[in-house]
Amino acid sequence: MAETTPTVPITMAAMLLTGHGGIEKLEYHQDVATPRPKAGEVLVQVTATAKNNTDRKAREGLYPTKDKGDVTSFAMGGTPTLTFPRIQGADVAGRIVAVGESVDAERIGQRGLLDFNIYADGRRDINLTPDYYGHGADGGFAEYIAVPADQFYHVPNPELHDAELASMGMCSYQTAYHMMTAAKVSAGERVLVSGASGGVGTALIQLCRIVGAIPYAVSQLDKAEALKALGAEAVIDRGDLPTFVDRVLETTGGKPIDAVMDLVGGEMTNLFIDTMIVDMQGRNSYPRLSIAGASGGNLSEMMWTRVYLYQVQIFGVSHGTREEAEQLVAWIRSGELKPVLHAAFKLSELHDAERYFVNRGSNYLGKIVLVPDAQWASHGAPFALENSSSTTEERR
Repeated sequence: MAETTPTVPITMAAMLLTGHGGIEKLEYHQDVATPRPKAGEVLVQVTATAKNNTDRKAREGLYPTKDKGDVTSFAMGGTPTLTFPRIQGADVAGRIVAVGESVDAERIGQRGLLDFNIYADGRRDINLTPDYYGHGADGGFAEYIAVPADQFYHVPNPELHDAELASMGMCSYQTAYHMMTAAKVSAGERVLVSGASGGVGTALIQLCRIVGAIPYAVSQLDKAEALKALGAEAVIDRGDLPTFVDRVLETTGGKPIDAVMDLVGGEMTNLFIDTMIVDMQGRNSYPRLSIAGASGGNLSEMMWTRVYLYQVQIFGVSHGTREEAEQLVAWIRSGELKPVLHAAFKLSELHDAERYFVNRGSNYLGKIVLVPDAQWASHGAPFALENSSSTTEERR
């Protein structure tokens, strides 16, 4: 018998993804059955859920793994787990309002953050069949979500608003950290971060500084001040592609990049490799490229002779491990990681948020979060788009 409070309603509001397609496939309903926590689970009243690019890609079916023309969702375990209707939303912040069997009732009332992974086994050091809440199970674009108790981490920090906590969710921060751990990024190394103004990019900049690495951000120059405030050593515009490598090396004083954190792919991948192989005699480690996105294109042309002769190590990254999640939560609790919250939208206005995300302008930095309409006054209104600024720090 689950321990609960009398305030949990039978039905809730939620945004349902009804199939692959455009934003018209996202339907707002106010009569969705409220989940109940099973043994080992907690029921969380959602106060904010961050939006990620993977939400859009899953909705549009942009995860082909064999044929470049496929329209599909990924199925790393062999069987598709995205079924419809589905509630998306991976990066969930909220408060525990009920617990299932074997969960201490003392947890009711705790504010926390979800580790979004659906782990296939009990291993803590590897995650080979990644799936996640919002894809293989219902996520946080709703008023309530039931999740494993040991994956909802208590983060009491009173200085962090719930919307800010959601903006630090694992979909971005754990992906960023796993890109670094896969490539064994270490103190003193020069790290090139592509797509630096997004959720993963801003996480990478901060995480590099935490481990002592030196991040160089690839982004629009009008975001340079904000990115440097986060920890970027310098900001390099993609600009004229034939001069990109020279401009990177000019910024580093002619020293090669040690590792690239690639979120772009496409025609940039070859250029990123070029930034690492200009001076092999001066290196202390192999050139490494971690890739966890393809916003610039799903196909890259490169010469394999350059890859193996220069011993370039390439790491494909999707999600991360339990150990990494626990380390990230520790850094959030200690204040070493900071939120980069761009704006909040009401959950019922997810269509507007999707359009804004796709057409975001030069002032965009960090994350967008969705707040249930019933929670808007407390957790969303202070971060509404008309109140937003480049970073949360500027708002304080």
